[in-house]
Amino acid sequence: MECPHLETCVRISSAPVKCENNPPEFCCSVCLTGSSPWICLSCGVVSCGRYVSGHAREHYEATQHSVCMDCHNLMTFCYLCDEFVINDTTAGNLDKLRKNLESFSRLTLQSQSAQNHRTGKPRRRSSVESVENKCKRVKREDKNKANGPRSSGLRNLGNTCFMNAVLQSLSNIQHFCGYIKQLPSLEDKIIKCRKSQIKKTRESGDTVLLVEELRKTLVSLWQGSKSSISPESLFSVIWKVVPRFRGYQQQDAHEFMRYLLDRLHTELLQLLPYPNSNSPYIGPKGKSTIVTAIFGGLLQNEVNCLICGMESKKHDPFLDLSLDIPSQYVTRTSKTKEGESVCKLGDCLESFTDVEELEESELYMCSNCKLKQRSTKKFWIRRLPNVLCLHLKRFRWSSHHRVKVETFVDFDLKGLDMSHYVLDMLHETRGSSSGSNLYDLAAVIVHHGSGAGSGHYTAYAVHESQWYHFNDSTVTACDTETVVKCKAYILFYVRRQIKLPDYLSVTANGEESSAI
Repeated sequence: MECPHLETCVRISSAPVKCENNPPEFCCSVCLTGSSPWICLSCGVVSCGRYVSGHAREHYEATQHSVCMDCHNLMTFCYLCDEFVINDTTAGNLDKLRKNLESFSRLTLQSQSAQNHRTGKPRRRSSVESVENKCKRVKREDKNKANGPRSSGLRNLGNTCFMNAVLQSLSNIQHFCGYIKQLPSLEDKIIKCRKSQIKKTRESGDTVLLVEELRKTLVSLWQGSKSSISPESLFSVIWKVVPRFRGYQQQDAHEFMRYLLDRLHTELLQLLPYPNSNSPYIGPKGKSTIVTAIFGGLLQNEVNCLICGMESKKHDPFLDLSLDIPSQYVTRTSKTKEGESVCKLGDCLESFTDVEELEESELYMCSNCKLKQRSTKKFWIRRLPNVLCLHLKRFRWSSHHRVKVETFVDFDLKGLDMSHYVLDMLHETRGSSSGSNLYDLAAVIVHHGSGAGSGHYTAYAVHESQWYHFNDSTVTACDTETVVKCKAYILFYVRRQIKLPDYLSVTANGEESSAI
């Protein structure tokens, strides 16, 4: 967004580095960490970001210096706007500062390279420091070897954190990501599909394939050759197929995820329609794709007339469940105080499946009474998906604007049991083992900030038992304590016993499997 506070808040165009290192390195003036350094554009003080110790925000609260810049990726953020900034001052101070910071980065690399060339090894430290760092380094190396490769980061193209958080979450869902990555190149399908119903761009009339760009992006993410990649091509296709996401304003991550999955499902149905070979990429026409096979579940909606007792049942497919945070917890803005009950994910699921009396404006047309009558409704899960996506409704309408519900919701990392919410003894569930209703958390998307159209999205995801925090281009390892303390917005749970159709049973390694 264009920030109106730059002219009054930005007073520096060069970086006064006060660290004693030679060459200069940026570190927090409070805790001296070099992780996530942000420079205040009013006074030049360097502080750590909110994902470390949050000293940059504390500096803003103490001084009201609202605009700062990330010393590494050179993005500018305004605390008053609660948004990343895309404009500059009339004097071009941000551009000058970015060039200044880039020169520091080049100086650091050149100095380190020259020093390594002279000595043939990294710079020497004191013996005590060397021993400590060596032990830490060995532990990190052993840990990284055990955990295997992790994904690259995704550069922010201008308020595209909503897209990055969703992509990183999906890339860490093994069966989904593995299937998409192994798809053959679909570019040769474009000509054949130009006469089909796949949406064509208004500008050129050409068919654009979101699934092909997603495949390329996921492959690049897991190559491990770069610390971060730029998803420009994918974002460009998204602009074409979903016009509402054009521009660089902040968008809702949940809405984006639904548009993305719906579009992928539509494309795959038309691109790979017939099961005419043994290829695992082919599905039955008009029935299933990897999207519905992984995320697809089935709800049973029961409506009961309160006058005659007539019951109506309807089956609704779903790719995710949107859960209300129970009203008794909505007013809480932080973690519960001593003696207060904690809002749990189970409370949200209970609220979703509880019997509810319909409002006067939603009177049910009873087929028996032939009139609109007072009635109740209840949801059951008739068929559970392989990946259960739970969206917590954190944004609500109040008067004429949307407000955010800041309530902390306690959620399970392991063993989420969905048995209580599933209809028993159906042909979809009869004879299934208990493991088919147990889920483990694979990823979680978090919204940081106060408003629906502002703030910042990041994601946590687990890869081979190690949790990582995905903050645009930065990917850092983290512990489970950090994950369980976050205010979840979207949760992705993977079924312990994944059951896929034979033609879709492909793991990330290309091996056929029906369970993990």
